[in-house]
Amino acid sequence: MRNALIGLLFGMSFAVAQPAAAAVSIAFSSGPVSIGVNVPVYPRLVAVPGVPVYYAPTVTGNYFFYDGLYWVFQDGNWYASDWYNGPWRMVAPDAVPLYLLRVPVRYYHRPPEWFHGWVGSAPPHWGEHWGHAWEEHHAGWDHWDHAHTPHRAPLPTYQKHYAGDRYPHEEERHVVRESNYHYQPHENVAREHYQEQRVAHESSAPRGSRPAAEVNQGHEKSSGNHGEHHDRSNDHGSGG
Repeated sequence: MRNALIGLLFGMSFAVAQPAAAAVSIAFSSGPVSIGVNVPVYPRLVAVPGVPVYYAPTVTGNYFFYDGLYWVFQDGNWYASDWYNGPWRMVAPDAVPLYLLRVPVRYYHRPPEWFHGWVGSAPPHWGEHWGHAWEEHHAGWDHWDHAHTPHRAPLPTYQKHYAGDRYPHEEERHVVRESNYHYQPHENVAREHYQEQRVAHESSAPRGSRPAAEVNQGHEKSSGNHGEHHDRSNDHGSGG
């Protein structure tokens, strides 16, 4: 069953790209899914040496932050969200960013059994997991120009103010993020996610309305907390 699902997602990733406002996504599953991950407060995020990715040392799970999105690897699949506790959407194997796949095995807190025996300082063997078609399409994925590794995205630390009952509802999340986090992602999958969220918000918001979440941004705006910048150069392990 799992292999069939992976095959379906992989096939979707080769589909012809649709306009951003279209309902069909080539990178994501059709909607949010429950993956059993609960992160009640904004997690501590630490830079992974050599790649522009962060991991969460205190979260029980394979939890990362890259290019403006949170990422979780669970049950053989990747999931992404622009908020630290979801909602999560499954990402097709061919759409998962390569820099994320280059994170060494040792940073996976709950590695699957098929990681057993792999070198902790090297990336997982994704070709063995997703098969020959994926490996052929991503030949050389584990080799890259370290001198041109992109900077890490700023951390969305404004989300520290939203925990428990303050965690935004569906209709609020986009407005809160847009008001506090102005990073522009460079990966196609992240750009698609941001665009889909924007389109969904614009299509559902009543004309002329002002969401309640926008009123509650005084603290973040007054403090200038529009995302915490870390490791903006390739020093201290930020490059890969």
